[in-house]
Amino acid sequence: QVQLVESGGGLVQAGGSLRLSCAASGRILSNSIMAWFRQAPGKERELVATVSQSGSNPYYADSVKGRFTLSKDYAGARLYLQMNSLKPEDTAVYYCAANEPSYGFSGSYDYWGRGTQVTVSL
Repeated sequence: QVQLVESGGGLVQAGGSLRLSCAASGRILSNSIMAWFRQAPGKERELVATVSQSGSNPYYADSVKGRFTLSKDYAGARLYLQMNSLKPEDTAVYYCAANEPSYGFSGSYDYWGRGTQVTVSL
């Protein structure tokens, strides 16, 4: 059973920073495409960032480019999302996702965490 567990959310003022963490197994971290999504109230879920198995060539949505940074801690089996210069519009539940490596990657994700709330106040 693959589990992804997010942590690190909270309440922060605009301009502040948070670091989200996604705990995963070593197998997933090393062999899966991993991503962060977010969903704000009344809005559709949107892709925030993705990273390859090696951690190279991360993709960022235009709305977070230059402010958010993905990183992988292979020893600790964690995926991080460093979020700087936070804005009220970043307020959402943030989800970690990964594909099952043995299935290959078809653009959809097989495993999801339960999410962590990020709230950015003015």
